[in-house]
Amino acid sequence: ETAAADGQLRPWRGATSIFIRPPYQFRVVDALLTNFHLPRSTLFVLVSTFAGLSHIQAAYAAAIRERYRFYSYGDAMLILPDSAAGSVRSQ
Repeated sequence: ETAAADGQLRPWRGATSIFIRPPYQFRVVDALLTNFHLPRSTLFVLVSTFAGLSHIQAAYAAAIRERYRFYSYGDAMLILPDSAAGSVRSQ
């Protein structure tokens, strides 16, 4: 996202100062591969901003029910755009 700050994606190297949280609108990222993060963490905020809090809460509820592993060495989730609904979905 930092590499597209002016609306056009450009090569980037270096640090960023953005903190992604609602109501941030993603410009170039259209999928996210990540693990299940600690609730109330900044990474949880980022994932919730991308997919929507209700979608992530539902994914976490299913993960707990199915006994997925959380945190850095746990299971992963792939969040893709839902082209039919114009939003994102998690798998």
